[in-house]
Amino acid sequence: MKLMAQKQALLAVHQSLEKCFQVIEKQQSLWDSTLVECTPLLSSLSNLAEQLQACNKVDFKNTPFREFPDLKHRLKYKLTQAMEINLEKLGEKMNVLQRVCDTTSNHVSTCFQMYELHADTIGLAAVLERSSLNPSVADMLEWLQDIERFYKNRLLAKKVLLQNINYDKLPNIQALPQSWNRIKEEMDQDLVRDTLLKVAFFMESRQGS
Repeated sequence: MKLMAQKQALLAVHQSLEKCFQVIEKQQSLWDSTLVECTPLLSSLSNLAEQLQACNKVDFKNTPFREFPDLKHRLKYKLTQAMEINLEKLGEKMNVLQRVCDTTSNHVSTCFQMYELHADTIGLAAVLERSSLNPSVADMLEWLQDIERFYKNRLLAKKVLLQNINYDKLPNIQALPQSWNRIKEEMDQDLVRDTLLKVAFFMESRQGS
């Protein structure tokens, strides 16, 4: 009777883990595609900052455009407005990344709640048990926490980068694509994909059962 209860409890936790990793797989695709969509926006923002800096340096009084005294102001306004549009679009992309974080956190939390509900019935030995194909429950719960932390840390770093944009520091905006990519380099960008590979056999065995 006790063994049957343990198997049922373990099955419930495995089902919760399976669902969570399925969600993460979909969210990772959304995360990646959203980051790809950010690239041209960052490049455009960088180019506009370069143009605005050049406009600031030009003295139109010494050019044929001196007959248009408000030209410089109009150009700067147009460039600034274009930059604002790009920043607004980047803000929309940040909202998508935030939803990825929130969705992942919610499912990870649900998974841990399911485990805590059945922890006593399952027992420590079963939680730590792993095979050559399947990770242990403890492994997978730890990986879920790593993934949740990964999304939060990368999103926060990107948000801080965008929040620090200042039109008085145009060289920083010009370097935005490089700064953005540096975040990826400084963090383990393959963590989610690597984790999904680690649970691939587990997921296949679950689908076959």
